[in-house]
Amino acid sequence: MAPSPILLAIADGVAEITFNRPDKLNSFTAQMHGELRAALDKAQADASVRALLITGAGRGFCAGQDLAEIIDPKTGKPGSVNATLEDDYNPLVKRLQSLAMPVVCAVNGVAAGAGANLALACDIVLAARSASFIQAFSKIGLVPDSGGSYFLPRLVGTARSMALCMLADKLPAEKAEQWGLIWRVVDDAELMNEARALAKHLATQPTAALGMIKHMIHSSGANDLTEQLDLELELQMEASSTYDYVEGVGAFLEKRKPAFKGK
Repeated sequence: MAPSPILLAIADGVAEITFNRPDKLNSFTAQMHGELRAALDKAQADASVRALLITGAGRGFCAGQDLAEIIDPKTGKPGSVNATLEDDYNPLVKRLQSLAMPVVCAVNGVAAGAGANLALACDIVLAARSASFIQAFSKIGLVPDSGGSYFLPRLVGTARSMALCMLADKLPAEKAEQWGLIWRVVDDAELMNEARALAKHLATQPTAALGMIKHMIHSSGANDLTEQLDLELELQMEASSTYDYVEGVGAFLEKRKPAFKGK
């Protein structure tokens, strides 16, 4: 029996999802998408889960779409990718962005095509020093998808985005950090220790407020100043009605460590 292409482990308030097709650099298949949806459903339904960690098995994080799966067996030619974009990748990107919990991504190796852009859809991205990011689409006559044309200009600007997408050059993790594409580079041997510690820490924080922070930051690009100030006011009113606000202020005044509950 073949191993599951998606592994899920839940502990210490963290749901850890691992892409598990290491022999194929964790490239996506329809089965993998289905199992990933099921894993996310399970994580969201578990009241103990307050942070999500995503990584890959083996030497790659994710090489994007498994191209062998889109070959038409009758013609031997590649078929359209529109269906999997509409049904799988686009809903996944939207889901990661809208999850009301922090999402940490540990990029353990190459992240190419949709794999690179799924990483960028996460909230805090750590990468192994040997990892790299490749907008590989133009190499096969396609355009960036899975949010690449959205995330890249916002993270690294137009000039760098245009070159990354047109040239499809490999971007080493250290340069990705320098450019502001990701949060931090970590030595390969320490990546998962650091990522798990970060996710575990986030799971102990006021995660209701962290979810609101996600919403605020994702909304800021489309809002003018007045709209963003109004959103800040709305969400600050909501945050100030939570248990964690009362606990946080009480702990500060009492000079003790707060015990947040994420509500």
